[in-house]
Amino acid sequence: MTEKYIFTLRNQRVMLSTHLAELYDVEVRSLIQAVKRNKDRFPDDFMFQLTNNEFENLKSQFVISSWGGIRRASPYAFTEQGVAMLSSVLNSKKAIQVNIQIMRTFMKLRELAITHKDLRIRVDELEKKYDQQFQVVFKAIKMLVEDKPKNEEPPKRF
Repeated sequence: MTEKYIFTLRNQRVMLSTHLAELYDVEVRSLIQAVKRNKDRFPDDFMFQLTNNEFENLKSQFVISSWGGIRRASPYAFTEQGVAMLSSVLNSKKAIQVNIQIMRTFMKLRELAITHKDLRIRVDELEKKYDQQFQVVFKAIKMLVEDKPKNEEPPKRF
């Protein structure tokens, strides 16, 4: 459920304030106010505000019209640590349960990343072991497994 709300922005996996508010069943304004009242708990590596360009890129990439019409400000992005910190700021049973689910989702994504890396290593080992006749196959597999360069990669949804 929460996987669809996790994006990669600025080379970090993040969740947007709009989606977190939806999950926590609070207004976005209330969530942001709680964060601002506890600014010390949210350093830049826990939370950042999207630039207008980043926000427009996300909207156009995923063709999401439900992100609302007129906005005063771009949404905030919370890293895994920022989401974990939200449970101390939004002190409710629902917030605790939602945080547990989100943390489990981030953990699954980490496990997938490790599996992905292990697969790449195994392909490299097999490539060294077998002769030229399989080079085309290995090249195709590598293209499927390898990540795009980070600076060229648009935000992606998990």
